[in-house]
Amino acid sequence: MTGRTRAPRSTYRCTDCGHQAAQWVGRCPSCQAWGTLEAAAAPAAAPRSRLVAAGAPSSPARRIGDVGLDVARARPSGVSELDRVLGGGIVPGAVVLLAGEPGVGKSTLLLEVAAKATGRVLYVTGEESAGQVRLRAERTGAVHDDLYLAAESDLGAIVAHIDELRPDLLVVDSVQTMSTSDVDGSPGGVTQTRAVTVALTGLAKDRGLPVLLVGHVTKDGNIAGPRVLEHLVDVVLSFEGDKHSTLRMVRGVKNRFGPADEVGCFELRDSGIVGLPDPSGLFLARFGGPPVPGTAVTVVMDGRRPLPAELQALVTGKDIPSPRRAVSGLDNSRVAMLLAVLEKRAGVKLHDAEVYAATVGGMRVTEPAADLAMALAIASARTDVALPADVVVLGELGLAGEVRRVTGLDRRLAEAARLGFAHALVPPDPGTTPAGMRITEVHDLRSVVATMR
Repeated sequence: MTGRTRAPRSTYRCTDCGHQAAQWVGRCPSCQAWGTLEAAAAPAAAPRSRLVAAGAPSSPARRIGDVGLDVARARPSGVSELDRVLGGGIVPGAVVLLAGEPGVGKSTLLLEVAAKATGRVLYVTGEESAGQVRLRAERTGAVHDDLYLAAESDLGAIVAHIDELRPDLLVVDSVQTMSTSDVDGSPGGVTQTRAVTVALTGLAKDRGLPVLLVGHVTKDGNIAGPRVLEHLVDVVLSFEGDKHSTLRMVRGVKNRFGPADEVGCFELRDSGIVGLPDPSGLFLARFGGPPVPGTAVTVVMDGRRPLPAELQALVTGKDIPSPRRAVSGLDNSRVAMLLAVLEKRAGVKLHDAEVYAATVGGMRVTEPAADLAMALAIASARTDVALPADVVVLGELGLAGEVRRVTGLDRRLAEAARLGFAHALVPPDPGTTPAGMRITEVHDLRSVVATMR
């Protein structure tokens, strides 16, 4: 009895998200889009015995020591805070993806880069007209003779512009608005976004052209499009900021040419976006003034950058059956844990009072190194006894009330000493002490809270 080869079975693929189904349905189970599943024949499996035919290599293999570095060195972008995150500048042929929420300032930042970059720059916009970009450039002072604008959404037209202008830098705003006729799907869908990114990445590597891409994010804060998008590009940057604050942060998520944990600070103004080499003043509301109960200063590590943070607390009311707990800029569950540790281990009665905790300057603090500072701010608000204005507090708290060591303590203390703090409450075994700073080792929460009564 002879066996017969089974014909390849047809499958159905969503043109928006790429989901594959065994049978047709009206609504895609993955992206919930209607009428997007189309029939696609499954490719026949190749026999196991078939070998891959040898092809002509594009270039001969060389010893790694013989590979030149001149064409791969980073070049400054003209924006120092962005260069800090990129690892010194933009590498020729690199593809950088800048993602962030709508209105956070992505286009403003890249327009600033385009105006300050050396050489000819092509700025392609698929979301605005060239006139709208010109208006923003007039407002921010980004008008430059070597800056060219093109309002295009077709990949073929963009390649034609590149062939004509031969730019030294390409900015695409945004990759979700671009499309190509070579593949099916609507602009912004998984298939189109992947195809456009692959084409632009290949173009960048082939011509040594650095490309800056603007990316959208979903309501969860993730980069919109397929996950493979982050694997295709060389650098992924996250642009963060509160709409009610002028502070903006560019955080490195992935970087093939430098550290992936650097942070750049910017301030969004009416005249544009400005880098902040020393943003410490934005996070300290009353530094240098009289001490106020319910405040404590700590130093957090944002990437490799030590940043001061002022934590504030307010405890009010008594004998309230269901007291309120409100948190802003902090982890809600961690603050709840600190309240329980304060009451159980340090004897601070908080179960019948309302507690409000917040940070200053729109900063978000989530690392455990701020535990002791937050606990002392709450205890200070409860006892109405202020901490000295020149004290900085560092340490993580355990459920037993013990104070644990934190990473990067030397850099935190050095930053606090630079800002003028003369006294530090730190975990045991602090290490190197900056000149002119007095160190007090804190072993448990109860002992330090007892001195505030």
